[in-house]
Amino acid sequence: MSSTPEPSTLDEIDDHGLLCLLLDRSLSGPPINTVAADLIDRFGTLEDIVAADLPELSRIAGLGPTAILDLKLLRQLCIRLTRSTACARPVLSSWNALVAYARVTLAHSPREQFRALFLDRRNILMRDELVADGSVDHAPVYPREVIRRALELSASALILVHNHPSGDPAPSQADIAVTRQIVEACKVFGLQVHDHLIVGREGTASFRALGLI
Repeated sequence: MSSTPEPSTLDEIDDHGLLCLLLDRSLSGPPINTVAADLIDRFGTLEDIVAADLPELSRIAGLGPTAILDLKLLRQLCIRLTRSTACARPVLSSWNALVAYARVTLAHSPREQFRALFLDRRNILMRDELVADGSVDHAPVYPREVIRRALELSASALILVHNHPSGDPAPSQADIAVTRQIVEACKVFGLQVHDHLIVGREGTASFRALGLI
């Protein structure tokens, strides 16, 4: 970039320009403009770029390890900022913050992930843990492992979250079945499942809002 913009003007810069600024100090090969354009052409949005798998990012000519690390650091920063907001108050009274955190974490992931959010007796988020990391359309979930971890953490409640890389958050029959298994198993141990959120590029589906829990 020929010059460094004033911080107050950053909101006026388009996505391509922001990518150029971010990568300015970590690229030494092809022109920055070309690399930024290739990223947008390949992945579409900034969210999809920073969430992309490492092998996919490595296929972009001129995008070396340092630039990829910068992109992943940006994504991690966004995740931690939204998680901090979600953890500040009981999740049931700051639901929008929790949904925002779930979307930043999973909505643009290229593979399906199933996560469990473990809450204490005040419904404060204690831990967010990966339960299953799968393929583009499936992540194997074992209810007993979810329960075991909840008991280890002395959690009082759970919120289940997973993503649909297809973009459509509508629950599948398999989603409904595994959720019911987890809910029934939780009842045995006095644990409550507040909700199961499915996130995708096209929106977020809540099992509770849909009457499925």
